[in-house]
Amino acid sequence: MFYRPEDGHGLPHNPFNAVVTPRPIGWISTRDGAGRNNLAPYSFFNGVAYTPPQVMFASTSAKPDRDGTKDSVGNIRETGVFCVNIVQYDMRDAMNATSQALPRETDEFAHAGLVAAPCETIDCARVEGAPASLECKVSQIVEIEGEHNFVVFGTVTGVHLRDDTIVDGRFDIRTYQPLSRLGYRDYTRVTELFELKRPDD
Repeated sequence: MFYRPEDGHGLPHNPFNAVVTPRPIGWISTRDGAGRNNLAPYSFFNGVAYTPPQVMFASTSAKPDRDGTKDSVGNIRETGVFCVNIVQYDMRDAMNATSQALPRETDEFAHAGLVAAPCETIDCARVEGAPASLECKVSQIVEIEGEHNFVVFGTVTGVHLRDDTIVDGRFDIRTYQPLSRLGYRDYTRVTELFELKRPDD
C-alpha cells in the first residue's frame, strides 16, 4: 500500500500515529499569568539535545476559549516556563483524565486527583510522585505548517528523579514502567530492556 497524505489513505482510521510508535508522553504542567495550574498530556514529545539538555513537545489542536491553541501553549506564552512530568503505568488513568478538554480556569491536578508540588527553578507546579519531572524555560515556540500546529522547545533547568528510580547508580525505567502512546487509542508500557553496544564502543 502507498498513499499520499493529501489524497487520503482510504482506511477506517488514520495509520500515521500507528507508524510513528511508540511515543513517550510528555505530561506538561503549566501555570498561567493569574497563577492557575494546568496539566495535559502530549505524545508528540521528546528530548532533542544533551548540552544544554533540551526537550520539545508539539500541540496540534485548539480550544474555543484560547486564541488558536490550547491552554499549555497559551500559558507558556504568558510565563515562559513549563514542566515535563514522566507518566508511569500506574498513573495512566490520571493522565487520561487530564486529556479532557476543560475550561481554561479548571485545575487538572484537582480534576484528576493529583497533588501539585512546587518546582525549584521555575514558577510552575509539577506532579507529585511522578518518576521524573523536567523543569524547563522556553527557548522557542515555532509555528509549523497546518492549522494550530506549534512546537515548543525548552531548556531543562532542573531535574527531579524519584528516589526509588535510581538503581545501582542508573535511572531504571523498570521501576515505574513508562507509559507510551501507540496509534489510535492504544498505549503500551515498557517492562523489559536489552542493551546494544555501538560498533565504536
